[in-house]
Amino acid sequence: MSAREGDQASGAIPVSLVCCGLIGTVVTDGGMVDRAYADAIATQGVVTGTAAYARCMAQVHQERGRSTVDVLRTMFPDSEARGQAAHLALDRSFCDAIGRMGATPAPGAAAAMEQLASAGIRICVTTAFSRRVMNVVLDTLSWWDRIDLALSPDDVPRGSPMPDLVLAAMLRLGVIDVRETAVAYDTQTGILSGRRAGAGIVAGILGGTHSGERLRQAGATHLIHGIAELPELLIGGGDRATPHRAPSATPAAADAAASEVTQTHRPGGAGGRMAG
Repeated sequence: MSAREGDQASGAIPVSLVCCGLIGTVVTDGGMVDRAYADAIATQGVVTGTAAYARCMAQVHQERGRSTVDVLRTMFPDSEARGQAAHLALDRSFCDAIGRMGATPAPGAAAAMEQLASAGIRICVTTAFSRRVMNVVLDTLSWWDRIDLALSPDDVPRGSPMPDLVLAAMLRLGVIDVRETAVAYDTQTGILSGRRAGAGIVAGILGGTHSGERLRQAGATHLIHGIAELPELLIGGGDRATPHRAPSATPAAADAAASEVTQTHRPGGAGGRMAG
């Protein structure tokens, strides 16, 4: 009996969709995100060695996983034009870095995606960056045939930590029950979005942007050391046991974690690109 058949026999709901972060979860960051933000705020006069720079970069780390345009808007609240200009500079810097250095998959990412697809699980990657950056990364890796859907904040009314990206993936890929969905993120905002969308498994990726404690506080149901461990968690055994299981967050703890991340409403965008 397969793991998925075992789930059905035991009454558990088998996973039919995985949503996972692109940069930091399935693709190695390599410091490119921080450099892109540094380049972006430098265009607005915020340079290294200043208190303003330290404050901005602390905010970047705190709000990783949130839409990049929203992060930059909050840095320059008195000028929408400055926030938009900084965002254009961030996109340009990140795309240029990918052009120079390429994109590196996280250890075991390609094999994990193959295992999930072979088990009949559909894959959606999401990003906090623009659709332009997302397309450049996926084009560079030639990964469009490995995924079923890719979504950016341009495709939904609100980015993470709101649930819109995960819910949009469920709707576009025909998920019947939200509990059929698993999410995997290395950021507090990603974990919050998965919990708010009702995903059955919300896996926090250790060793990334945010600590295991922050991921637990945001509501991670499991902690794993990398995307390579995700197939074992989802299809490796009928009981889905993992030595890194995290306790479910209480509503109060999840609300406290959410209060650390502010959210700006964004206008709706066009649909994401489909592959496969």
